[in-house]
Amino acid sequence: MDKGVLVVVSGLSGAGKGTICKRLLEKYPDYVLSVSATSRKPRKGEENGREYFFITKEEFEEMIRDGKLLEYARYVENYYGTPREWVEQQLESGKNIILEIELQGAFQVREKIPDAVLIFILPPDMDELKRRLINRGTETMEEIEKRLERAVEEMAFIPEYDYVIVNDEVEKSVDMLHNIVRSEKEKESEEGE
Repeated sequence: MDKGVLVVVSGLSGAGKGTICKRLLEKYPDYVLSVSATSRKPRKGEENGREYFFITKEEFEEMIRDGKLLEYARYVENYYGTPREWVEQQLESGKNIILEIELQGAFQVREKIPDAVLIFILPPDMDELKRRLINRGTETMEEIEKRLERAVEEMAFIPEYDYVIVNDEVEKSVDMLHNIVRSEKEKESEEGE
């Protein structure tokens, strides 16, 4: 059985990366969304191993010390990170892993797994990005302006990514992502021969 591909998806807030990843999982059976570990307590309805692997702060810090995470970050007193062993098991079973994470995490993963495929999702243009953020209805105009400023900063890192997908149409973007993964898989099997 061919080994799976580790796909790291990053992008600007509002570019549609979550929507693309969700649709990819619905449309193609050979993908799995990575499950992160966290030291925060489960919320109502969350299940260990489905939304997150829920572990204690001490267990998380031990995983950091032992190098058992591909990437991690700390937000509001809680840790979040990607368990290396789980990802490697899924890849060995032939599944393509989708890891939807921010820039810092993407570069941590690239350090540990150099053949990970990094894909950056962009909106068609900044006006469309602003429109999408406004239409979410979840943030004030001040927060939206800060997100747009951050977007400009994040775009400076695009050259560090292997591929860029401009998300002007979700289905087209999903198929582009899938075709990139198929192409990478073919490349790997040719190199392995």
